Amino acid sequence: MARKSKAPRSDPILATGADQPMSAEQERELRQLAYAAYEPEAYGRNMTRSDAAQRIAMLRAKLKLLDGPPHTL
Repeated sequence: MARKSKAPRSDPILATGADQPMSAEQERELRQLAYAAYEPEAYGRNMTRSDAAQRIAMLRAKLKLLDGPPHTL
């Protein structure tokens, strides 16, 4: 069963430098989401901010689907 996060987080900020390495906040959230979604391969240390933002969004969506009752799928 998927773990619920402590509090809903805002979307990752991509104010400047989308091709720069992901921020420490993104790295922490991505690692937690990958663990909760049983997808350790979704986490990678050498990701850009934009790649990390896409994976974070994908994992959030997956966990949201897993959180609902089975009859809603």
